[in-house]
Amino acid sequence: MSDVDLQGAAASRDRQEKDPDPEVGGIAVDRLRSIIERVERLEEERKALAGDIKDIFAEAKSAGFEVKVIKQIISIRKKEPAEVEEQETLLDLYRRALGM
Repeated sequence: MSDVDLQGAAASRDRQEKDPDPEVGGIAVDRLRSIIERVERLEEERKALAGDIKDIFAEAKSAGFEVKVIKQIISIRKKEPAEVEEQETLLDLYRRALGM
């Protein structure tokens, strides 16, 4: 987190600590705050992971690998073998139909 983010978070916590009311309009404030902070933390982790993945693809490209193909392989590995086989069969059929 940047210094600005940390300062903003600290100021927000200070305001929250000064407000002793655990419920506002029937809302459990601590529970709501906990949920929001957990989501914010996970979003920061997702940003960091996305940056790490980008770095790995850059590394692969600099090593001479084709990033598009690597992404296709990753996509294929996520699928069930039967689904992959069906798609490959259709792709082959369509290629032959077009004389490729």
